[in-house]
Amino acid sequence: MQLLDIAAQALTYIHDSANTLVHLAQAQEPIATPAPLAPVSTDTMGNQTGFSDEFSVYALFMRADIIVKAVLAVLLFASFWSWALIVDKSLKLAALNRKASRFETIFWSGKSLDDLHHTLGLKPDHPLAVVFVAAMREWRRSLEGGSVGQAQLGSIKDRIDRVMNVTIARELGAVEKNLGFLATVGSTAPFVGLFGTVWGIMNSFRAIASSHDTNLAVVAPGIAEALFATALGLLAAIPAVVAYNNLSTKLSRYSARVEGFADEFSAILSRQLDERAR
Repeated sequence: MQLLDIAAQALTYIHDSANTLVHLAQAQEPIATPAPLAPVSTDTMGNQTGFSDEFSVYALFMRADIIVKAVLAVLLFASFWSWALIVDKSLKLAALNRKASRFETIFWSGKSLDDLHHTLGLKPDHPLAVVFVAAMREWRRSLEGGSVGQAQLGSIKDRIDRVMNVTIARELGAVEKNLGFLATVGSTAPFVGLFGTVWGIMNSFRAIASSHDTNLAVVAPGIAEALFATALGLLAAIPAVVAYNNLSTKLSRYSARVEGFADEFSAILSRQLDERAR
C-alpha cells in the first residue's frame, strides 16, 4: 500500500509540473498579428478587379526573360506580317477575278482580236490580258512573212502554246508570291511559342529553387509569362493556316480559269491558222 501511495504522489507531481510548463509557454508566446491583406485593385465603380495589372499583356512581356521576349517579338512580327499578307492577297484576288470577268465579257462579245489587242495596249494589268497579248504578239510575228504553209502550222501552234504557258507560269508565280510565308508561320509558330514556354518554366523553377518558396504567388507570374508565349504562337498560327488553305483554294480556281482561257484561245488561233493555210 505504501508503494501505491508513493506512485500516486509521483504521478500527481508529474501532472502538476506539466501543467506549469504549459502555462509558462503560453505566457511567453507572442501574439500573432494578422498578415496584411494584399492590395486588390478596383475599377471606377469600386468593384474588385484582382491582379489584372500584374497579369496584363504588357506586364507579362516586361517581366519575361530576354529569350522569352525575343520569342514573343518574333511571334508578334509573324502575326502582323501574316495579317498584312492575308489582307493583300484577298484584295488582290478579288480584283483579279473582277478584271478577268470584264475581260472575258469583252473577249466573247465578238469583238475583233486585233481591236481588242489594240485596246489593251502593251501594258495589260491582269494575267488573262497578259496571256492574250503575249499570244497575239507571237501570232503576228508568225504571220509577218505572209502566207502560211501546212509545214509551218505545227511549229506556229507550238510556239504560241509555249508562249502562253510561260506567261501563265510567270503571272501566277507573281500572284502566289509570299504565300508560302503563311504556311511557314502556321507550321512553326506553335513550336516557337512552345520553346518560349519551356524556357519560361525553367526560369520559374530556378526562381523557386533559389527562394525556397513554393507559394502560388511566387509561382504564378512565371508560369503565366511562359504560357503567354504558347498563346501568342497559337494566335499567330491559327489565322495563318486558315488563310493559307482559303487562299490556296482561290488561287487554284483562278489558275484553272487562266489555263482554261489559254486553251480556248489556242483553239481559236489554231482554227484561224488552218483557214489561212488552205
